[in-house]
Order: sequence, then C-alpha cells, then structure tokens
Amino acid sequence: MLFLLDLSPIKPDLGLIIWSTVFFLLFWGIMKKMAFGPIKDALLQRETDIQTSLDQAKQARDEMANLKSENEALLAQAREERSAILKEAKEVAANFEAEQREKAKEKIQKMIVDAKQEITNMKMEAVTDLKNQAGNMAVEIAEKVIRQNLAKDGAQTELVSKLVKEIKLN
Repeated sequence: MLFLLDLSPIKPDLGLIIWSTVFFLLFWGIMKKMAFGPIKDALLQRETDIQTSLDQAKQARDEMANLKSENEALLAQAREERSAILKEAKEVAANFEAEQREKAKEKIQKMIVDAKQEITNMKMEAVTDLKNQAGNMAVEIAEKVIRQNLAKDGAQTELVSKLVKEIKLN
C-alpha cells in the first residue's frame, strides 16, 4: 500500500508506463470487442437503412411522377372523349331537329293538299247540289207550265207526238 502512495502521476515510472500501456491496450481491446464493434455494426446498419429509405423515397418519387404523367394522360384522353361525345351529341341533336323540321314540313304540305282536296270536293258537292236543286226547280216549273198549257186535250196529243219524234232523232 505504501507502494501506491509513492506513485506520482507527474513523474511516471517505467513500470507505471508499461502497466498503464498494457491496461490501456487491454481496455482498448475489450472496448473494441464489446463497444466499438456493435457501434460500428449499428452505424453500418443505420447507413444501410438510410440508404434503403432514400432509395425507396426516390422510387416512390419516380412512381408518383409516373402516376402523375399517367393521370395527366388519362385526363387529356377523358377531355378528348368528352369533347367528342359533346360534338356527337350536338350533331345528333342537329340531325334530329332537321328531321323533325322536315317531318313537320311534310305534314303541313300533306295537310294543305288534303285541305285543298277537301275544299275541291266540297265545292263539287255544292255545285252538284245546286245543279240538282236548279234542275228540280226547272222540272217543277216546267211541269206547272206544261200542265197549264196542256189543259186542253189536243195540245197534249200534239206535244206527245212531238216528243216521240225528237226521241227517235236522238
């Protein structure tokens, strides 16, 4: 114990230097095996994890860029399809409207023709009716005139023979 009291760190002894070096190397070896190795392995693992995460982030960014470009392409395609559908719908509507207009014109023309035909028929019927009435009136008037003129027997015989001669001539 006295020996330990005699040691002075200010003026080291050769034995102290050797033992200090041996203990330091032994401590360094133990630390290397027990602490530095696991620390080194942990740092390497952390570096690998970080690199993997960076690679995955880059891959995710690339995938997002691809998805974004695909989405833009799909959106552009959808816009084109929408404009094509709208154009087609306008054409169909215009065609439908033209067809309906044409059908309406045809229907109106048919109605006009039918109305003209009906007017002509009614006019012919009215003229025929008027002629029939005029004929009937003429026959009645002639009958009355003939009755009055033929009140005498001789005149009747004369008229009958005259009518017979006319019938034979026709």
